[in-house]
Amino acid sequence: MKIRARTADGITTVRLLITHPMETGRRRDETSGMVVPAHYIEELTLEHDGKPVVRCRLTTAVSKDPYFSFQFRGGRPGERIRVNWTDNLGNTESQEGVIE
Repeated sequence: MKIRARTADGITTVRLLITHPMETGRRRDETSGMVVPAHYIEELTLEHDGKPVVRCRLTTAVSKDPYFSFQFRGGRPGERIRVNWTDNLGNTESQEGVIE
């Protein structure tokens, strides 16, 4: 996961790139013809100062290796943000970034 966060004029912009297959469960494997099982991010949370500022519920409609951009009021250079996600198989990832 790559996180970039910058603040200007009281608005913090967070850009996020997540490496994830985001399989819909409807695609067939080219060689075997078998359906590839669903594997996608279900919930994404962005926290600033320990409080959630963005919470997303995702579905299979999101593409592989998704890119997100969020804005919220507040945040100063040097403060930390945390991004957490959970997928439909129970996998989770969490990472912190610093606002520039």
